[in-house]
Amino acid sequence: MPTGESFYITTPIYYPSDVPHIGHGYTTVAVDALARWHRQAGDDTWMLTGTDEHGQKMLRAAAANGATPQEWVDRLVGESWFPLLKTLDVANDDFIRTTQPRHEERVQKFVQAIYDRGYIYAGEFEALYCVGCEEFKTESEIVDGTGAFEGLKVCAIHSIPLELLQEKNYFFKLSEFQDQLLELYKTDFVRPDSARNEVVSFVKQGLKDLSISRSTFDWGIKVPWDESHVIYVWVDALLNYATAVGYGADPEEFARRWPAYHVVGKDILRFHAVIWPAMLLAAGVEVPRGVYAHGWLLVGGEKMSKSKLTGIAPTEITDVFGSDAYRFYFLSAIAFGQDGSFSWEDLSARYQAELANGFGNLASRTVAMIERYFEGVVPPAGEYSAQDLAIQQTVADAAATADAAIDRFRIDEAIAAIWTIVDALNLYITENEPWALAKDDAQRERLGTVLYTAAEGLRALAVLLSPVTPVATEKLWVALGAAESLGRLQDQPIREAGAWGALKPGTSVNGLAPLFPRVEQSV
Repeated sequence: MPTGESFYITTPIYYPSDVPHIGHGYTTVAVDALARWHRQAGDDTWMLTGTDEHGQKMLRAAAANGATPQEWVDRLVGESWFPLLKTLDVANDDFIRTTQPRHEERVQKFVQAIYDRGYIYAGEFEALYCVGCEEFKTESEIVDGTGAFEGLKVCAIHSIPLELLQEKNYFFKLSEFQDQLLELYKTDFVRPDSARNEVVSFVKQGLKDLSISRSTFDWGIKVPWDESHVIYVWVDALLNYATAVGYGADPEEFARRWPAYHVVGKDILRFHAVIWPAMLLAAGVEVPRGVYAHGWLLVGGEKMSKSKLTGIAPTEITDVFGSDAYRFYFLSAIAFGQDGSFSWEDLSARYQAELANGFGNLASRTVAMIERYFEGVVPPAGEYSAQDLAIQQTVADAAATADAAIDRFRIDEAIAAIWTIVDALNLYITENEPWALAKDDAQRERLGTVLYTAAEGLRALAVLLSPVTPVATEKLWVALGAAESLGRLQDQPIREAGAWGALKPGTSVNGLAPLFPRVEQSV
């Protein structure tokens, strides 16, 4: 068992009624990079992702496609959602589906527990409901329809008509938790600050009790004390984070993993920052460690959505540029927590400048020069000059700065810090001209020092970038001969990556094909 502290991190569970688009992929690779970093730092890491498979929207989609709801979700998950993880090289520890018996049984235990503690009551309800959001809408979230929907009330997010629902339901006493939640928000429970401010102002307006059951359809988990009702899909979905790590079944596993960090898109922030901690407080379970809301991915200035045909499949990018470029681009080009715009031109330009010419070229020419001038064996360094020591300082600073940025969930800042090594080494090689040193036997020791410095800098880069670009860094690790002398890349302690001198002189390098080959494409 790892010696570090527990680091349990989750993606939202995705609604599989649509095929995944690059927005889903963005959240997933962000969580994967954070999990890989902590795993490699020796923390007891667990990454969860999964799918949210109940609710009215799924029932209708299945009926429209001539399938039962279970057949429909099985097909979607098998054909679209599992392959996404492979496409993007995601190393999740678990994948939860809300139709799994382990989840359904534990959800019933949780809801029974808060019922027994007096936080659920029966009542009657009438309100406007959006099937797209699976949510009752407040006045501020309702707008007048236009065009075909003129004269109707529509959802501000989906622009589809709302349905007036009248039901006898069970209610959760959400209103009782307003003060406790406002106390919680005084910590860094919700990040970034813009997200926390939004949640605080929402809760200060006053919380209404939440309808947590539905009786007009049966595609869901039955309420344990009244089987004519199913549990509201959001209550069922939020509980996945607890059921997946043993809530209600494996107290030891639950104690080891819980509480979690949740990374979510800002459109589902309120569920995670308001309803979810209130449910846990009602059950006497510790609240999550934190909720981090990232921004939207915009394409042509609009949030991606299937209905507006702005959804782009991740494979459209990975088939051309590879999974590393996908991961690198989205995690470095967008300030994590803010909205970001995607464009093919920007992706293509960054791929060429930063990955192919910056990092890839640095790796290729360093390995090639060691092969040419030292018969493929990493030379020992002689006496270090001020220039060499400056590189060592850059590597140490970058590693420390990146680790601190990861702690703040700022993956973009971590990559920017690591990239200072790429830029410094490229400049260092240009200024030291190893090809000129190689022509002078008297400069043999200096040549060795320059190439050892470049190779050891690449060793640090391989470790530090492995959570972001796992495929290319693995190739580089093998090319440097580090796998032979230092062991597997994923076993290298990432918080010690900045310590100089790990790569042993005398290590044999192996030929390196371009890490980021030139892409022939018409954008």
